[in-house]
Amino acid sequence: MDLCVVIKGMSFLLQTSMGILGNCIILFAYIQVLCKLTLIDIILSQIAFANTMVLLTRGVPQTMTVFESEHILDDVGCKTVIYLYRIVRALSVCMTCLLSVFQAVTLMPVNSRWSHLKTIVPKHLVSWITCIWLLNMAVCIAAPFFSSTPRNGTIQKFTLNLGFCHVHFPDQVGYIINGVAVSVRDFIFVILMVLASVYILLILYRHHRQVQGIKSSNNSQKTVAETKAARTVLQLVLLYVIFFGIDNIIWIYMLTVTQVPVLVTDMRVFFSSCYASFSPLIIIGSNRRIQNIYKFAFKKEKLSRPDVYVSHVKV
Repeated sequence: MDLCVVIKGMSFLLQTSMGILGNCIILFAYIQVLCKLTLIDIILSQIAFANTMVLLTRGVPQTMTVFESEHILDDVGCKTVIYLYRIVRALSVCMTCLLSVFQAVTLMPVNSRWSHLKTIVPKHLVSWITCIWLLNMAVCIAAPFFSSTPRNGTIQKFTLNLGFCHVHFPDQVGYIINGVAVSVRDFIFVILMVLASVYILLILYRHHRQVQGIKSSNNSQKTVAETKAARTVLQLVLLYVIFFGIDNIIWIYMLTVTQVPVLVTDMRVFFSSCYASFSPLIIIGSNRRIQNIYKFAFKKEKLSRPDVYVSHVKV
């Protein structure tokens, strides 16, 4: 097997396995405290689920394709995988945007002109999450009609060759419209999350100036907790924006050619999945709730093991 193929395959394998493991750790932690989830926990669990599905519907098939596994999906499987991938990819950006907006509203001062959002947003959050799911399921409904399993012979023009599946558009107009529509949708949510992140930075700066010299009060402790949560959100947004930028630079190039090289498609798949793989590291590393859940579980398991008693006899 070619060395380049091995390197590419191992890169996809490492990225996919690491990402699935990290996101499952988050989901299993929240399952253990399902009845005690906060609103932030609900959003983070949605992000972890969406990212897990991104890796399962794109990373796993792509890895198998690189290692030359032929005919891993039939037509129905191909259409299903493409449809699910479109939904969960959209969910990933929507939920990250929702997280940043929710954190900005949480940190909003009570004397702000938008302070009424502090009661409205938490009250309707679950409804908004449901609407986001339904909206993306409806918007992505056309994706299966353009998808099919690879056929023998030359690849037609205006076809995205994913290896395990082909996404064929009838003409250049449809090809460009699809690309522009996806990019515009993502850009809208990215702009919203960036604006929310800038607002969070401004609030953190003001908080930092207000709490200077105050170390022991309850308000100061609450501010520290909110600051840590806000920093996690900012890190997730920054991570998404970086890989979103790389992904869309490659995507814009793909829109300019009639036949996309396989290497370019592989690069886009890799970078578009990086957020799903690396975001769990940020969430787990900064989320004390998840850490404490596993610490308690390990401690409980240790205490449940039978102790070995050693008798000491005095002489």
